Amino acid sequence: MLRFNFRRELSKSSAIFRRKIHSDLEDAGPMASRLKSRSVVRFSGPDTVKFLQGLLTNDVRRFGESSGEKSSAVPTPNMASVSTPPMYAALLTPQGRFLYDFFLYSPSRPEERLDRTGSGPGSDSGLDGSVELFADVDVSVLDELLETLKKYRLRSKVDIENVAEDFSCWQRYGRNLSGSSSVGWGGGVDRAGESTASGNKCGWQWYTDPRLDCLGYRSIFPSDATPPLVEADKETDESNYLLWRLEHGVAEGSAEIPKGEAIPLEYNFVGLNAISFEKGCYVGQELIARTHHRGVIRKRLIPLRFIDSNEEEFTQKVAAGAEVVESRTGKKMGTVSTALGSRGMGVMRVEEAFKDSAQLTVNGSEDVKVEAVRPSWWPPEWFQHNQSETATAA
Repeated sequence: MLRFNFRRELSKSSAIFRRKIHSDLEDAGPMASRLKSRSVVRFSGPDTVKFLQGLLTNDVRRFGESSGEKSSAVPTPNMASVSTPPMYAALLTPQGRFLYDFFLYSPSRPEERLDRTGSGPGSDSGLDGSVELFADVDVSVLDELLETLKKYRLRSKVDIENVAEDFSCWQRYGRNLSGSSSVGWGGGVDRAGESTASGNKCGWQWYTDPRLDCLGYRSIFPSDATPPLVEADKETDESNYLLWRLEHGVAEGSAEIPKGEAIPLEYNFVGLNAISFEKGCYVGQELIARTHHRGVIRKRLIPLRFIDSNEEEFTQKVAAGAEVVESRTGKKMGTVSTALGSRGMGVMRVEEAFKDSAQLTVNGSEDVKVEAVRPSWWPPEWFQHNQSETATAA
């Protein structure tokens, strides 16, 4: 009996400690995580933009557009960046199902870069006008992704290279982040990090995450250097970045977006700026366009909170793939896709998940209640469409 009480008290202490971690994360200032779950691929050659344009869901042509007249002035650390912002996109199956996600970056041009002193232009001449793009991709499917891309390449003049050893992917997130959209050579530098942004061999910058501003900043940097604005006491484990995404309901990579199964619109790819409906054909485009123009997505990826029978946050492991059901009827409401502690995400029926009367639980674990959380970044029409359907049915 004493042993049981001790374990129960220990469990309560653990739950309080984990809730404190979540609270600290919500209130924490800027943090940075090196994303070991991501890797880097380099594309180069005259057909780079054309090749990717025919594959990916977003409009890659902007990377091939001229940036306008080049300034003769020497760039300075507080000069607004003229770099092309990064882009989020996906490669789909011909049937319109998710395969891989990409963050695409265009490296800084020579005229944007400074030398090591930060007082003059750098000497690196780049690729002499050749098109070059870098992609931040899921490391767990890297070999398979490279093989797929090379199958699609055919006679296109584009080189596809694994540069994982040379570059690393990073994310800055949390409260009180700098308001500048990019930091680095020629970027709008945060004064606090100006001395650290004098440059490196590639002139990489921090950019606003192309999906959502609330996710913070993202970029790739040479693996042998620490990115600007990353202080030793601010670098934290990637699991905290996962928690940050769970809070906002944003999945990333093939482990969280089931490869060959997931419908991109149900994973909110439109709201994440990953799909262009004006670009024309790409692999899987027909299903995406047809589903989008119908105007109603009945299921979406939604942030979840797990609560125990005492109305406290449930800190035991909830398995990915667990079903969420309405406890009174046993009707399936959705499936947990990702979970960490008391936080998770799941593809749920939007109309029913947010009903005040809904009593959601994990199937087979009725003592674990599930709360669906409405993301602040969701467009209002995502709710209005489902409400309109409900009114019509009534």
